[in-house]
Amino acid sequence: MARKRPLREAGTVVVLEHRSTVLAGNPLGDPHVRKIAVWLPREYDRRDGGPGQRFPVLYDLVGFTGSGLSHLNWKPFSENLAERAARLIRDGRMGPAILVFPDCFTSLGGNQYVNSTAIGRYADYLLDEIIPFVDREFRTLASREHRGCFGKSSGGYGAIIHGMKYTQHWGAIANHSGDAAFDFVYRCDWPNTLNELAKYRRPTRKAGPVARPRGTVAERGLSQGLDDGRVRRFLDSIWKKSKVSGAEVHAIMNLCMAATYDADPQAPLGFRLPFHLETGELIEARWQRWLEHDPVRLVGRYARNLRRLKGIYIDCGWRDQYHIHYGTRQLSRRLAAARIPHRYEEFDDDHSDVDYRMDVSLPFLYRALQP
Repeated sequence: MARKRPLREAGTVVVLEHRSTVLAGNPLGDPHVRKIAVWLPREYDRRDGGPGQRFPVLYDLVGFTGSGLSHLNWKPFSENLAERAARLIRDGRMGPAILVFPDCFTSLGGNQYVNSTAIGRYADYLLDEIIPFVDREFRTLASREHRGCFGKSSGGYGAIIHGMKYTQHWGAIANHSGDAAFDFVYRCDWPNTLNELAKYRRPTRKAGPVARPRGTVAERGLSQGLDDGRVRRFLDSIWKKSKVSGAEVHAIMNLCMAATYDADPQAPLGFRLPFHLETGELIEARWQRWLEHDPVRLVGRYARNLRRLKGIYIDCGWRDQYHIHYGTRQLSRRLAAARIPHRYEEFDDDHSDVDYRMDVSLPFLYRALQP
């Protein structure tokens, strides 16, 4: 644990309001006017670097249920991200850089930093609006060679996917415990989600013989991954609550992933489900849509883009409770087989509260992106 330092050493946090055109009218009705926080190192205002000095920029993609501003909150026995970066700069482990904290939270608990007709165009929001906005407002080194993104969990997934698809915007990425190997990571948790959704089944279950409907409209819909009403009732209930249980958070997370990976404007909720709500059977055609977004399976398609990056950093705890370390191992092996330079590390921890690993990734990114 690092001892807290006086605030004068921690740089300056600027919070601006941004009115998005991209997010206006998004399917969930989420706000399109959002706060964006930017951390400026103390070197930003110093005169010895010259009034025109410009800096590399690092974008923080937070994990599920998070928002950019949350990484600037006071933390007991630890540091927030601004304090961490200030210490790393002060100790000479990295040079001064600007950090950006976008707000990409949604009513489904977050998103994967991609475009979805069921959630919103969050890739476009970052690339077409937030990056130009920050470059206009601050003295950035406004080119991909000096711009990187990093994140953990859903944010780590966002970082590696952006490194694959949007290399024209990013020069380096860092992926902490990012979702990968969907068969291993997501599939095993769906029985718990089905049990949670079953509480909202209508009519409710009664003891006795079970009817086995065949060929009905309702059954055809379930076999095609459509909601029979229970998902809508679950979401309506969650949105009215002031306290959400852990099981409910995991259930809404899986629904958010379905809305990300298998969006369908023709479906009742704008997305389809990968499992039959009654029998729990995997719906192969729907699951295939998920696998098309699995970074392990995308390495070959985006190998050329990945080789353009100046740095790729990946790590994961080998006790990750979501089993993501197996996915990151597969991802690293695919990258190595494709001869894509990257750095992969594991450490003795799980998925929770591992921001201290940014002591490794932030200096890595700065070295890759420095002037």
